[in-house]
Amino acid sequence: MSITHQFIRETFSHFWESSPRNHVPIPPIPLIPDDQTTLFTSAGMQPLIPYLMGKPHPLGKRLYNIQPCFRSQDIEEVGDTQHTTFFEMLGNWSLGDYYKKEQLEWVYGFFTKELGLPKDKLCVSVFEGNKNIPKDVESSSVWKKLGIPENKIHYYGVGQNWWSRSGTPDQMPAGEIGGPDTEIFYDFGESYSCGKNCHPNCQCGRFLEIGNSVFIEYRKSENGGLVRLSQKSIDFGAGLERILAALTDTPDVFATELFLPIVRHLERHSGKKYKDPESGRAMRIIADHIKGAVFMASQGIGPKNKQQGYVMRRLIRRSVVKLMELNIPPEKIVSILCQEIFNIYKSVYFQNHRPLDIDLIIRNEVKAFLKTLNESTKLLQKETITGEFLFNLQQTYGLPYEIAVEQLEKWRKPFDKTKTLEEYKDAYRKHQEKSRSSSARMFKGGLADQQEQTLKYHTTTHLLHQALMDTLGKETKQEGSNITVERLRFDFSALKKPSPQDIARVETTVNEKIQDELPVSYEDLPLSEALKSGARAHFKQKYPEVVRVYAIGDYSKELCGGPHVKNTKQLRPISIYKWEKIAANTYRIYAK
Repeated sequence: MSITHQFIRETFSHFWESSPRNHVPIPPIPLIPDDQTTLFTSAGMQPLIPYLMGKPHPLGKRLYNIQPCFRSQDIEEVGDTQHTTFFEMLGNWSLGDYYKKEQLEWVYGFFTKELGLPKDKLCVSVFEGNKNIPKDVESSSVWKKLGIPENKIHYYGVGQNWWSRSGTPDQMPAGEIGGPDTEIFYDFGESYSCGKNCHPNCQCGRFLEIGNSVFIEYRKSENGGLVRLSQKSIDFGAGLERILAALTDTPDVFATELFLPIVRHLERHSGKKYKDPESGRAMRIIADHIKGAVFMASQGIGPKNKQQGYVMRRLIRRSVVKLMELNIPPEKIVSILCQEIFNIYKSVYFQNHRPLDIDLIIRNEVKAFLKTLNESTKLLQKETITGEFLFNLQQTYGLPYEIAVEQLEKWRKPFDKTKTLEEYKDAYRKHQEKSRSSSARMFKGGLADQQEQTLKYHTTTHLLHQALMDTLGKETKQEGSNITVERLRFDFSALKKPSPQDIARVETTVNEKIQDELPVSYEDLPLSEALKSGARAHFKQKYPEVVRVYAIGDYSKELCGGPHVKNTKQLRPISIYKWEKIAANTYRIYAK
């Protein structure tokens, strides 16, 4: 049997869907979530928080999925053999159903029986407890019954075996949920050990975390303490790339089929070997960053100077610097790498994307950066380094601050890193204040019509959402939207794949409602009362106690902050000029 990433996906899905587990698959959400508190989807549980807190999920209490994720906070870590920015997370959830015994038995069975990992290569970690939270003796007891010896059960505190979105319990804001967790590690053996005190959470590379079961049973109270939730839930996550590394018994995720074809291209075009420490680090950075950029481009993200676009720009430009370190002309190799990434994932993603479209986005950014890189590098070498200088270098030549600092450290050029960062932040703040002032003057000078058009499109998205539900089923959910003065973009998940006839029916329905001249009204209600009234809520969003409910005649009712037009007669008929699949059971519509 060939060990492939597709084998892991298929085995995982079959395992959780089969009896006695009987889990239901939920569609992955886009890399850009409808969550203003985070730039990217970094875990499969992000859209499930309301359900982990007790809200009933429409698909039941047992769920699983495979979620593409991106963690921008790991960019600086990339370069070793285990960290990546883009990864796929295998997840399963129990929402007030089974608990620790069943979860650990099933997860252990998945790794050892279904995937065939040797039992003697596995060890686990368990929460050791503190004065406020008891030791997790139940998990350790289950592990022992499953055959894990005592010397392979390791106990850690809240720094290692506690999960919440904000970190340790003292960092959690009021209302946030969390709980202790137990992790499974693959042991590559003593030949990778750093010494007699080596343990699963040291960073020597001997141990690789391959799965984590979080027991969601606490909520942070207003007075700063932890209170138990009425519903105990489980959130399990496992990195596909790490599981593949364990199955092939390599501590290097870049030596697996998900990265190795990219690395081989870099070796051939550079004449250097991956096993060389310095060259290997550069190759890992390039392989990870170009892959991340390809997935971003496939979901409509482009290189920009803010938010997700800035992260994408950093990935591409850092890759360019590393390619030049390997003496590889960036503009020639990028297309080859993009095509290779398509080849690796073509059975899973990119069905509705052409490689040339993605390649063009990345190549254009490479060309733009190369035009200014030499000049910015010369200035970086000869000028006195201050935060303001690095900010101006970024504004003028497009050299990201992080890449500039990395180059300075490589050259061992002396500068005060802490002071420079503060100066950079201060220069950035001043620039933002100036930009806001300028934008305000521009608005007064004639952008009102553009603002009016985006407002109209906002109302149209409400009609579009309802029309999609009428056509494809009430399970159809909004997954995201983006509005400009030229067009609207609407992402949604649906159990049924929309046909061209479905899309035409949606367009007709929206235009009929526009012609019906429906009044648009709103009222402010307590959240519970608003939901009882039948108003549609976006389940990924956290709402305040009092919410605004917008109604479009008796056709659509939705929780929304506004603003909207007063009547649909103010809207123009729409034309849906493009629609595409962007993930499993998730689609994107463009209209204008």
